[in-house]
Amino acid sequence: MEQGRVELSGDQLSLAGMLDYRCGAALRKQGQALIQSSQAAALVIDCTGVEKSSSVGLSLLLGFMRDAQAAGKSVRVQALPHDMRQIAQVTGMSDFFSQN
Repeated sequence: MEQGRVELSGDQLSLAGMLDYRCGAALRKQGQALIQSSQAAALVIDCTGVEKSSSVGLSLLLGFMRDAQAAGKSVRVQALPHDMRQIAQVTGMSDFFSQN
């Protein structure tokens, strides 16, 4: 499996690879910088490329959502993988991740 990564293209912040403790801190910093540099008023966090995730993935999403809010941007999550949805349900956090 590919190590986790985060990339920005237009109004889309993409998470991909395996999201776990090994890459969490670095992705958090990278994502925060990308969100701050974005000119978009609304961001989509796309999780289509996530291969596997621990609770670190949800932590990243929450952090990115806070970063976007602090920058005055709206944000929505797209294509939340099954394992991340399960963790969100167990922790009672499903409502934080509205999807289209």
